[in-house]
Amino acid sequence: MKVTQHIEKANGNTLFSFEIIPPQKGKSIQELYDNIDPLMEFKPPFIDVTTSREEYIYIDKGNGLLDKKLTRMRPGTLGICASIKHKYNVDTVPHVLCGGFTKEETEYLLVDCNYLGIDNVMALRGDAMKDEQYFIPKAGGNDYAVDLVKQISLLNQGKYLHEVMDVDNKADFCIGVAGYPEKHLESPSLQSDLKRLKEKVDAGADYVVTQMFFDNSKYFNFVDKAREMGITIPIIPGIKPIAVQRHLQVLPQIFRIDLPEDLIHEVDKCKNNAEIRQVGIEWAIQQSLELKAAGVPVLHYYSMGKSENIRQIASKVF
Repeated sequence: MKVTQHIEKANGNTLFSFEIIPPQKGKSIQELYDNIDPLMEFKPPFIDVTTSREEYIYIDKGNGLLDKKLTRMRPGTLGICASIKHKYNVDTVPHVLCGGFTKEETEYLLVDCNYLGIDNVMALRGDAMKDEQYFIPKAGGNDYAVDLVKQISLLNQGKYLHEVMDVDNKADFCIGVAGYPEKHLESPSLQSDLKRLKEKVDAGADYVVTQMFFDNSKYFNFVDKAREMGITIPIIPGIKPIAVQRHLQVLPQIFRIDLPEDLIHEVDKCKNNAEIRQVGIEWAIQQSLELKAAGVPVLHYYSMGKSENIRQIASKVF
């Protein structure tokens, strides 16, 4: 079932969903299951599975020589989606990236998704590689998320990249895209960023999931401005609980987001990460309750593969 259909079926009740990351290659999928199991009591209608960018590794060849190789440390997004869908009877949403994929590779991935009965995809540009200052599209790939949305929308119409053929089984993907309540880090302004979001919606996006934020007023302002611009599709808030001290530095640095002074003050009072983790849980509970009271369609949690703090939050909210 499509994410938008789950929202319609909920009749105004706020749904629970979360995002996971694939394990590193060579690791068992069982740890992933162990973290999903405690969250299934909250009946998530869908689970997102991220896709990692490729990265360079250096292999020691001896004599002071290093061999530079391109690899993907967390492959398996589609296999995990299929496995979770089968094991838990829940819809899965694979993240489809521009970065690292040609248009042909994207088309093959979408065909596989269709064959597996996956109804939803999250269309993202993706981040720059670790050794790149700025995002560089792959040769033959989509430059921006709006281009990826257009490709998926055309596939939904039975239009493939290079072939004219009779199509008797069109895909019908529900397309999710990202939104940034505090603007994308590369955007010059929130208004400019909202214009890019409107382009994605006009290209065929069906719903939005926001980047994490810690001040609900940023989300409400973002939704208001999006509606003023004519964006009417569901806008799902993304929530990530603070868990460790370094989040105070890392999250603003990576995502260009502001942390509320009250939250910073509470974290600074903590003596260890266990106390910080509890502060993060309590803050996310209050965020979630306010958002739920405002009637958001879904509360979407970034679990990073660990579920205990998400379980504690959900137990107070749902």
